[in-house]
Amino acid sequence: MSDSRQRLGAFGEREARDYLLKRGYEILESNFRCPIGEIDIVARDGDFLVFVEVRTRRGSEFGTPEESITQAKKGKLVHLAQYYIQQHAGLPASWRIDVVAIEVGRNGKISRIELIENAVD
Repeated sequence: MSDSRQRLGAFGEREARDYLLKRGYEILESNFRCPIGEIDIVARDGDFLVFVEVRTRRGSEFGTPEESITQAKKGKLVHLAQYYIQQHAGLPASWRIDVVAIEVGRNGKISRIELIENAVD
């Protein structure tokens, strides 16, 4: 991954954490890594454990951020969530996967940030 994409991704994850905190989410963990991949953000929203995938894009010439999540990626997110739950005790019984979609304009400022709850079924 290019340095520019890494910086954009890190920027998006910081902005997503702030956005979720303002919406009342409790951030439990960021960048959880395990043998099968990474979960961007693990949070709690009321009685739900929430696994958050952050997608950040500059412009929409290659589609919106949320459109970049393929069926294969959705399946991987479910497996990552199940792995996390198996590795941690005392978690809420209910869980879901949300997506935070972020678009950044040419000026480097966020032009759109959107929370999509229960984005993976």
